[in-house]
Amino acid sequence: MSFKVFEGLLILALSGLALSGCSAPVVIPSSAPPESRPLPSQGTEEAPRTPTPLSPRVLASLQLTDQGRMLLERGRTDDAISLLERAVSLYPTNGENYYYLAEACLLKGNPAQAGEFNRLAGMYLEREPLWMEKVLEQRKRIEADSKRG
Repeated sequence: MSFKVFEGLLILALSGLALSGCSAPVVIPSSAPPESRPLPSQGTEEAPRTPTPLSPRVLASLQLTDQGRMLLERGRTDDAISLLERAVSLYPTNGENYYYLAEACLLKGNPAQAGEFNRLAGMYLEREPLWMEKVLEQRKRIEADSKRG
C-alpha cells in the first residue's frame, strides 16, 4: 500500500472518528516526557548507543504526542485527536501516536478504528517491551468493547 493511500485512509478514518459520539472514560497510562524516551532507532540491545540528534519535526511530534496524551487524561478527546493527527503527520512511525489514537477511539465508542490504531501501535512499538505490554492490554480492552457493541 502506498503512503498516499495510507495517508488518505488515515485522514478518512480520523475524520469519521471526530464525528462519532463519546462513551465512558478510559484510563490513559502516562508516558515518560519526550526527553527521557529512547530514540526510535534505539533498540533494547544491551550495549548503549550514542543518541542521534532528533530532527525538529520529530521533536515537535513528540511534544504534540505528550500534549495529546495529557488532553486525553483530562477528557478533551477531540482536542487530543487533533494534536495526535498532527503528530502522526510529522512522525508517522511513532507508535505512541497510534496507541493514544486508539485510546481516543475507545473513548469515542469506535472499537473497530481503535483496533486499527492498536495494530499500527504494535507494529511500530514491537521492539519496546514496556510499550508492548500497554498495547496488548489495550488490545484486550478493544476486543472486550467490540463484543459488547
